[in-house]
Amino acid sequence: MKKLLITSLFLSLIFSINILAQNILEQVDEKMAPGSSESYKKLVNIEPDGTKKEFLLYQARKGSNKMVSAFLKPESEKGRTTLRVDDNMWLYLPDVGRAIRITSMQSVIGGVFNNSDIMRLDFATEYDIVSQKDNDNEILVETKAKTDTVAYDKLLMKIDKKTMTPKEIECYASTGMLIKTLYYKDIKDFGNGIVRPAVMETKSPLYKGYTSIMVYGKIEPKEFSDEAFTLDNLSKVENLRR
Repeated sequence: MKKLLITSLFLSLIFSINILAQNILEQVDEKMAPGSSESYKKLVNIEPDGTKKEFLLYQARKGSNKMVSAFLKPESEKGRTTLRVDDNMWLYLPDVGRAIRITSMQSVIGGVFNNSDIMRLDFATEYDIVSQKDNDNEILVETKAKTDTVAYDKLLMKIDKKTMTPKEIECYASTGMLIKTLYYKDIKDFGNGIVRPAVMETKSPLYKGYTSIMVYGKIEPKEFSDEAFTLDNLSKVENLRR
């Protein structure tokens, strides 16, 4: 009986630790963006010779599983939209007049950012925490993807204790290969209780000399209907801004 009680207490302790660890990812998700919100972001691809290509995107999200994006600039990309529902993604091409399936590891803009980086939803939805270590000013977290449809099999995250937002994330393939490192910079108060990094920069050993930067200009809570996140609405995403 005593052994059974000790075993039960041990399992309860392990369960509580796991719940607490997972709450770290949930706290990070809450700090990064409200569950339903709209945002504007600039994406910049920088090539080894210094050449830059910039994109301006409008994004709307609902809950932990829906996001839609519209290209506002450059003019050559205007009208293109992308949709994510759970792990499924589509790209709408106005010249073609229909949506095509895309994957998380592809990139609709080229450069180092892939579709998963651009259409990021919640960490807690995609990953479980394997281990964590607390230092003076940061929490070091190792995560494992919940399914094999997630872009990265493993993340090593450095989380700032004060803001509970990422400082750096190393992204790994299932083979253990480092795919890229994401650097989060420039903590900014966006209002409505949203205080988070305004800049995300990434470099990859697979794209030597290339850099991609994501800059958030605006993030604020906003409610959307489910119809906004359907294939039929992809040609009308810009209307969500009005």
